Amino acid sequence: MQPIGRKLGKIGVTPNAISTLSLLIAVLAAIAYASRAPVLGAITLLVSGFVDMLDGTVARATGTVTRFGAVYDPVLDRYAEFAVLFGMGFGGLVSWVWVIFSLFGMVMASYVRARAESAGGLESCSVGIAERQEKIILLVIGSLVQPFFNLGLSISVVIVGMLSHVTAAQRLRFAWKQTSGRNVNV
Repeated sequence: MQPIGRKLGKIGVTPNAISTLSLLIAVLAAIAYASRAPVLGAITLLVSGFVDMLDGTVARATGTVTRFGAVYDPVLDRYAEFAVLFGMGFGGLVSWVWVIFSLFGMVMASYVRARAESAGGLESCSVGIAERQEKIILLVIGSLVQPFFNLGLSISVVIVGMLSHVTAAQRLRFAWKQTSGRNVNV
């Protein structure tokens, strides 16, 4: 990915522009899902995920890693997740109960990581069974199965939700182990 990152950096593409583009593509995926086109949604979601990998690559390749970028990218990732899952719900492809269950798990996994790294003082709390890429892969698989098995996408969303909640618990446990007994100013 580094050669791609260098080439994009040389033509003036910024990491934050790439993060924004990834979100816009995720919104297109959400529209596809809302239009009951799960295969198109899957393809668009894959493109969004690929583009999302490029922002960090460009930042590292061009030496433009910033603290703001470290905040901006994951915030847009959460918006992208919301958009895609809401599209699935609006399209009637997945029950709203499972959309909310999954979204809550995704937000909590991110929230635990953010709190552990800020208030807990951990350098990194990226432990856990499922990161964003694994969730995207599961949603893409469910989307591709959906035309042949009506519950394919619902099952994928439930699995993503369960894995997200497990990840939140794993991160809490990791943070507890790493911070046990340390005083912090909150």
